[in-house]
Amino acid sequence: MRLLAAALFACTFSPATLHAQTPVAITTDLATDKAHPAKMESFQLPSHGSQLNALLYIAAGARPHPTVLLLHGFPGNEKNLDLAQTLRRAGYNVLFFNYRGSWGSPGQFSFTHCIEDVQSALAYLRDPANAAKLHVDPADLIVIGHSMGGFMARYAAAQDAGIKAVALISAADMAVDKIETIPATYRTRAADSIAKGFANEGLAPLACSPHDLAEEVIANADTWNVPNLAPKLVIVN
Repeated sequence: MRLLAAALFACTFSPATLHAQTPVAITTDLATDKAHPAKMESFQLPSHGSQLNALLYIAAGARPHPTVLLLHGFPGNEKNLDLAQTLRRAGYNVLFFNYRGSWGSPGQFSFTHCIEDVQSALAYLRDPANAAKLHVDPADLIVIGHSMGGFMARYAAAQDAGIKAVALISAADMAVDKIETIPATYRTRAADSIAKGFANEGLAPLACSPHDLAEEVIANADTWNVPNLAPKLVIVN
């Protein structure tokens, strides 16, 4: 089953209802599995010649686990690792990594490289040797992204029918949809404005130029546009 999950459901419930439905894993550790305890593995994730800094939160138990690829935003100050802890308690593995050129991972940061790095991470989880070692169920992969990570999650899910589910948390469009509304002959004039917006986010953790990012958005506006991806993000029962 393929599912598109929009992480906006909380606003439809009263606080009392939310409290009554709070999953146990949010607040409570499970009984310890002494033979196969929950743990964490740090490693370098290979992607297009670079070795990306990565962490895998491994759920307790010997069986293969559904596995979440958790994607951080731009520039990545918020990493949402509280979600990783909760998901692991609920029986999910969670892979977190830093894209090329971000937070100490080598290489040049760009949105195209982020897209490629997400694909590399999915390929890593599907590799039979890695899946066996890390207790990953390669047929049950989920992608969750926050902000720019939501942009990456949405794009990955539109291209990869093997992703079981995708959840978007305050997903960003990285100015792609704004560019789409501007006639092609005038798009390059928007580069300075877009670059300023990226620079204002604080680029110290990223190896990139804000103008290069702006030019990349303009060049890929049609391909990355959210409405154009929508037909591929369908719910199949």
